[in-house]
Amino acid sequence: MNTIHRLWILPVGMVACAVLVAGCLSEEKGNTTSGTDVRTTAPASPVAIQSAAEDANSSEHRAVGDHSAHPPIDCPLRKQGIDVNHLRPFEDVEKYIAFLDRADRAAWQKPDAVVTALGLKGTETVVDLGAGSGYFTFRFAKVLPSGKVVAADTEAEMIRHIHHKAMTEGVRNVEVKLIQPTDPAIPTQADIVFVCDVLHHVVDRSAWLARLAAEMRPGAQLVLIEFKEGNLPEGPPESAKITRAQMLELVTKAGLTLSSERTDLLPYQTFLVFRKPG
Repeated sequence: MNTIHRLWILPVGMVACAVLVAGCLSEEKGNTTSGTDVRTTAPASPVAIQSAAEDANSSEHRAVGDHSAHPPIDCPLRKQGIDVNHLRPFEDVEKYIAFLDRADRAAWQKPDAVVTALGLKGTETVVDLGAGSGYFTFRFAKVLPSGKVVAADTEAEMIRHIHHKAMTEGVRNVEVKLIQPTDPAIPTQADIVFVCDVLHHVVDRSAWLARLAAEMRPGAQLVLIEFKEGNLPEGPPESAKITRAQMLELVTKAGLTLSSERTDLLPYQTFLVFRKPG
């Protein structure tokens, strides 16, 4: 017999015992000796007291077993046709997640300062494109009490990690989305598309940015952060980097215009903000 069966047999036995004891107590209540209530001369036994307590708790046992009382867990990967049994185990991606979330990264990535620099009102919909471990996702969620964050990534394991963290920590304004490498799939309600350290991974950047811009609504912003050129202690190899001039050319050709730039905030990265006209 497995553990689940043993756990469920126990409450049933308790309920049966409680019902029997309750019936006996009712019967005793109707019997008297020389006009005296039997309960005044025969107090309930410890077994009866314990059984009555178990009877009081039986509704709790029934509630736990009543799956209709709880909403189903919404698995975003299953909804998108992904067989979660074929994903890499949690253990296999823990090292990469630990690398992204390492404590020393905050010294140069300055995530809280980056979020503050965007001047969010708290009602926006922010798309964290290439969200990875959710390094920025959950920081955005904290400052969007009446908004939401759409954490999008091409890696199902990262989406699984973010969804699991949001559920276990009770973060209700985070929505996860698995996307294809060739399509950013920006939702029409997005106010800000946040892309940090992602563009240098994209194969066809021109086509990808053109599609991203086409999916953005007029007035929406694209926040683009990429590593600067030069010999830096952090970042990808020099051959993989995108210069500021190249980013401006790519994004402008996609149909967006540069609205602001923060040159003083990040020591190793370019911080550009674009807007879709309209």
